[in-house]
Amino acid sequence: MATLRLFASVRVAAGTGKATFDGETVAEVVAAAVAAYGPDFAAQVEQCKIWVDGEPAEPTDSVGPDNEVALLPPVSGGAIAHGGPRRADGDR
Repeated sequence: MATLRLFASVRVAAGTGKATFDGETVAEVVAAAVAAYGPDFAAQVEQCKIWVDGEPAEPTDSVGPDNEVALLPPVSGGAIAHGGPRRADGDR
């Protein structure tokens, strides 16, 4: 069983940040998670990048029990420090 790590919106959709699933490929592990967590989770997965052991991965990549598959949804935003953006002339 490979370990599946979930972040941000896919973590919320699954209700957990970590689980294990059977599968010989990344696609099989992700499919098992989709079957377990349902359509809302599946919709989030479509937007995710997939990494295995900290490296970008393809759905066809092989995985084993010692591998960690991570689903990383797109993120945006963030805080701007010190009171917000500045105009081109340097004023706020």
